Amino acid sequence: MKLANSWQDYEIIDASNGEKLERWKDIYLLRPDPQVIWDNGNLREKYNMINAIYYRSNKGGGHWENIKKTPDRWTINYKNLTFNIKQMGFKHTGLFPEQAYNWDLMIDKIRKSNRKIKVLNLFSYTGGATVACLSALASVVHVDSSRGMIDWAKENAASSGVFDGDVHYFVDDVVKFVKREIRRGNKYDAIIMDPPSYGRGSNGEVWDIEKDLFNLISLCSNLLSDKPLFFLVNSYTTGLSKEVIANIFKLTILKKFNGKIETDDIGLPIKMSDLVLPCGIYGRIDFYE
Repeated sequence: MKLANSWQDYEIIDASNGEKLERWKDIYLLRPDPQVIWDNGNLREKYNMINAIYYRSNKGGGHWENIKKTPDRWTINYKNLTFNIKQMGFKHTGLFPEQAYNWDLMIDKIRKSNRKIKVLNLFSYTGGATVACLSALASVVHVDSSRGMIDWAKENAASSGVFDGDVHYFVDDVVKFVKREIRRGNKYDAIIMDPPSYGRGSNGEVWDIEKDLFNLISLCSNLLSDKPLFFLVNSYTTGLSKEVIANIFKLTILKKFNGKIETDDIGLPIKMSDLVLPCGIYGRIDFYE
């Protein structure tokens, strides 16, 4: 398992009985996490610094209860990157801290390439990967079906001080966008995607990862440049094995390009124990230059 263990402004303090206590700079949030099926005590009794707790609803979704004064929004830093944090519905904050492992790797690869890298970021959410790639002086095309997420990504780019002229944002269905890019003849040196299990495009198009992931990755093989740098897929879908991503890569991308596949789990250390919280999987191809 690869760990995102270089944070200063974020950490998991403890995790027990389906919940995790996190520090987001100086704000402490208690959120549900389905991976935490162990018992390490009652976190609400063990800790008195909690600002807010997220409660799930039996009907789906849930709500935040602010126990202490909590700002509507605040920022946290990861190295030279700055992200805007907000309490969202369905327990989210607008950032997946475990992805810092991938941000570091992308930044390093782009910088060492010694050429201008053009990146396509699909299902790009609030733009953590976009900001990371821009900080390494890549150009980025950022695609998400939600206008709100696009606006948030622009806020993160502005807060991080990355050059806005090197990023283009599109509110669009990912599959339709990729097909249009193929017709236009556009090419990319790196492709990143973080597909949800299920979702809807900007015009109600249905996405189902089990039915659509293979086709999307296959389509994306037509967008890679003659000298691609990397291809990265992240997933939080329960039951989707990293070996499945490797198999899809072998049947699609590696039919056209030479590269090395790496797949692994990704996680975050838990401060008050020697435990690690699993946070999904990734699959990456590093192409031979």
